[in-house]
Amino acid sequence: MSLNCNEINLILEELDLAGAFVQEIVQPSYDLLAFYTYKEGAAKTVVVCTAQNAVRINETRRKITKNDKPLRFMEFLKSHIKGCRINSCQQLGFERVIKMELSRMVPAEEKKANQQTVHISLVKKPVLSKEELAAQEEPAEIEENYILYIKLWNNAANVILCDTENTILEPMFRRPERGEVKGEKFEVEIKDITEAEALEKYPIREWGGVLGAEPLGKAFPSFNQFIDYHYSEQTSSLSRAALLEKAGKWYNTRHSKMEAALNNLLQKKERFENAASIKHEGDLILTYGHLITPDSKFLECEDYETGRTLRIMIDPKKSAQENAQEYYKNYKKALSGAVEIEHDIEIARTQLEKLEGQYAQICAEQNPVKIEQLLRRDTTPTQQKKKNHPGLDYTVNGWYILVGRDANENDELLRHHVRGDDLWLHVRDFPGGYVFIKAQKGKTVPLEILLDAANLAVHYSKARGDSKVDLYYTHVKYLRRAKNGPKGLVLPTQEKNLCVSPDKERLRKLEFLQN
Repeated sequence: MSLNCNEINLILEELDLAGAFVQEIVQPSYDLLAFYTYKEGAAKTVVVCTAQNAVRINETRRKITKNDKPLRFMEFLKSHIKGCRINSCQQLGFERVIKMELSRMVPAEEKKANQQTVHISLVKKPVLSKEELAAQEEPAEIEENYILYIKLWNNAANVILCDTENTILEPMFRRPERGEVKGEKFEVEIKDITEAEALEKYPIREWGGVLGAEPLGKAFPSFNQFIDYHYSEQTSSLSRAALLEKAGKWYNTRHSKMEAALNNLLQKKERFENAASIKHEGDLILTYGHLITPDSKFLECEDYETGRTLRIMIDPKKSAQENAQEYYKNYKKALSGAVEIEHDIEIARTQLEKLEGQYAQICAEQNPVKIEQLLRRDTTPTQQKKKNHPGLDYTVNGWYILVGRDANENDELLRHHVRGDDLWLHVRDFPGGYVFIKAQKGKTVPLEILLDAANLAVHYSKARGDSKVDLYYTHVKYLRRAKNGPKGLVLPTQEKNLCVSPDKERLRKLEFLQN
């Protein structure tokens, strides 16, 4: 349930924003906006929520956490109304649309530069006296005026910044079908309804203050505090209860999948531990191969070690020797797999513990805004998480490794994301990716980190299938771009040689450490 017109008026009366200054603007999510205001020694944080069934404006005492990446509308508001004085703030009739008039003084030079308009005059200017020139001098500061409309309609809520002519400068949500786009005029049709009729039709809900009893078992000194508590704890998709329910579903789904994957790995491990029995069955096939009959899918024989009768599955189209070779092949796979499966089980258990830690952090968090951010960060697919650099990155024992996988990523990393003291690695005589180890002041790159980076360089090159690979490495400051060469091509100097044998186990561990 969103705020009705009379509840909005009561909230605005308590906020008393006229004369306050907008000190900061924070947008923690796409449907939540916070204004930090200051008036006569008192600071207030005013939140505007546009989420369905929770559309509202109210003061909050909760901490508003910033979004990982600054959002478009917040940056636009900061550049225009941060530092503005709120001259007036009132609802238009009973239409659930708040009109906030703002103004600020800006340096005349800055205003003139932002206008980006060139005026050319071909008329010869008259010679003016000193008094006339002084009268024509531009003021040091010019006043900027804006109107911020806060539309609190369920399913159509919006925050729109306009100039004094009601021309839209930027909306929070762009809705062409409603004319809420940049450059259009924002208009609100005010219906003819009296205050008494509005109060009878849209009564203010009981909130445990001066208007009624205590429906939530506690009293609130202001309607703003009741609304903040009610929506943050009890209702809406941004309430703590709803977010915790969503987090529970997310956790149960992820946990069941991870647990199933771990159980599969444990079953594989059990099969691998029985590798000796696979080899023994191959031996039995060779021993009793003469008992194999045409079209028989099983070899029934006596185990000479235990004396029991066994049925061993075979391929009737193959000879005894060929069937035995298949079992010996599976035996070798089981031996090699037994080593790798331990690492996989360790990773699966670590991921499960990490998930449980994330869920515990979400459950312990009291701030719904923070819960929403944690949940959004943890539920975003890895491929949709935006990075501030191309390629891959790994953190290994406190060392940061960057990997470019093609010419474009190599070039971008080299131009914008590494410095002179960072270490560069590349495979000799084969095309491939560049690998960079970020330098740490006063520290030498450990051998294990160097081998990790070398294996990554081999893995993302044409030499990945070789048993031994030569690489060279040097500091970025000793790289020189090849004149008229292909994109990303560099010529190293003062390079050192490194020869490695690709280590699959090392690469598997690095997969887990990828950021």
